Amino acid sequence: MSYRESARTAARRTRSTILAALVALSAALVGFVGYQSLAASSSSATSLIGEADGVVPDGVTVFDDQFPAVANLDPRLLRALRQAATDAAGDGVEFLVTSGWRSRAYQEQLLDQAISEYGSEEEAARWVATPKTSAHVSGDAVDIGPSDATAWLSEHGAVYGLCQIYGNEPWHYELRPAAIDHGCPARYADPTQDPRMQQ
Repeated sequence: MSYRESARTAARRTRSTILAALVALSAALVGFVGYQSLAASSSSATSLIGEADGVVPDGVTVFDDQFPAVANLDPRLLRALRQAATDAAGDGVEFLVTSGWRSRAYQEQLLDQAISEYGSEEEAARWVATPKTSAHVSGDAVDIGPSDATAWLSEHGAVYGLCQIYGNEPWHYELRPAAIDHGCPARYADPTQDPRMQQ
């Protein structure tokens, strides 16, 4: 093999090596950019719903107006809750809001999650209402915790017009002003029994 042929062969190998390296680098860049796009889109999809939509961080009380989940509740419901919470505090019980007002988008997300979790719309309906029928979306419902607070409300809530509505959701309260004089109405077994959910 002559010097010239040897130089040509070496040049071809160098070009082939450079070309292979460029192809590998391009593939890596495309993969990285694709991964970043996917990560950004999935993180932005989950970050679309937040406190402004009614997501409640831990430790929020019925007095925490800076959270839309509390501030956007019906004023009469909020007033009754605060009266009850003030009286319950005398018994060493604190009312925490685990869910209050919710945006339609947040309610839709919760419904979609429930359908995925329970496997059907029918089963999910026992736990999560549609955005159109949810009392949370209208600001007419609040979920209270912990268990000592729901126990206190079960015993004393009617005095304030605060009633449990569903047998399967002891944390869910709505305002029923007639309960002050007549006691709370019988609970529905679950939301599927509530005529308001049939709209």
